[in-house]
Amino acid sequence: MRVAMGLVVSALVLSAVEASAQSAVPLPAPDFLIGRPHFSVGVRGGWTFASGGSDWYDFVTENLTLENQDFNWPTVAFDFGVAASNRLDVVASLDFGRSTTPSEYRDFVDNLRLPIQQLTSLRQTSLTGGAKFYLFDRGRQVGRLAWVPRSVVPFVGGGAGVLWYHMRQHGDFVDYVDYSVFPDLFESGSAVPTAHVFGGVDIRMWRRLYATFDVRHHWAAGDLGPEWIDFDPIDLTGTRVSAGINVAF
Repeated sequence: MRVAMGLVVSALVLSAVEASAQSAVPLPAPDFLIGRPHFSVGVRGGWTFASGGSDWYDFVTENLTLENQDFNWPTVAFDFGVAASNRLDVVASLDFGRSTTPSEYRDFVDNLRLPIQQLTSLRQTSLTGGAKFYLFDRGRQVGRLAWVPRSVVPFVGGGAGVLWYHMRQHGDFVDYVDYSVFPDLFESGSAVPTAHVFGGVDIRMWRRLYATFDVRHHWAAGDLGPEWIDFDPIDLTGTRVSAGINVAF
């Protein structure tokens, strides 16, 4: 009888110890969400490669120590998306970028044989809306509530909006009539329409957090101010390569 009671007590103690050990080990988070996400917010950082396809770029790169790649610039962008379906988002983006480059005349110096120097900056801010189409379903419904996200989802898309640009060039310049040197400030800026296409991939990092890689090409052009006589509209077209994160809710 004592042996039987001892076995029962031992079994109860072992069961209690095992239950305590199991409760001390945290359970892994379930690899699914409750329902499909309905919107997302994100931020991207990257680099814009300017096309430089107008005669203003030809003029400054021929006369000043500037090259087309000097007008490439870092970019930061903020994105907001609303899910229209499992494979389509309506998206809005706000992008900022700026290049600032010092230069001097290639073929002229002042009367002290010193460089004739300038500083040229080009700033762009765009607000756009469009559609983001995923090439595969972003996840699948399991039962009535559970939604299992796909780990890697490529996408393409496009859109349009408004681009605000501001170009500023100040320093010393050469008058090609009498070759005198004079200080001046040239500025131009306006809001112009823009359009873009893009493609990339979302990679799930953890539950609702995704890494985003994005390549987009945008088109835009703006009229220069009256300081630049007989110039075509300045080319504001470029290709942006960016990476960032977004969170789905």
